Amino acid sequence: MKIVDSKVSNTTALAYVGDAVYEVYIRKYVLEKVESSAGLMNHMAIGFVRAEAQARAVRTMADQGFLTEEELHLVKRARNHTTTAKPRGASPIEYKWATGFEALIGWLYLAEKKERLEEIVEETIRLLEEKKQ
Repeated sequence: MKIVDSKVSNTTALAYVGDAVYEVYIRKYVLEKVESSAGLMNHMAIGFVRAEAQARAVRTMADQGFLTEEELHLVKRARNHTTTAKPRGASPIEYKWATGFEALIGWLYLAEKKERLEEIVEETIRLLEEKKQ
């Protein structure tokens, strides 16, 4: 395994991987809940993968002390990384927080911290489901 250092790893690359990893977890979650048409499953998944939702979840986890110091540092470093992408359907601030979230997911995956990765994904789902209530 290649060692992935949260303090120096390329946050753009981590977010790139994290986006895909998180999408798989959400698709699995949606499939277990709905088992219906692809359109309905996709509609449900969007509520979890939108930048606004990711930003809200990671900010809440940060505010509640759910993230470790190392995880929070990585999220903030990725969030503050200069970006040229123009967010669609999200404010620039939400987009940056979402990028931090995806970088965290990517780092946990590449560092093979599966247990913590699943804790973060489960907490994200719980927070977003709670918000829908």
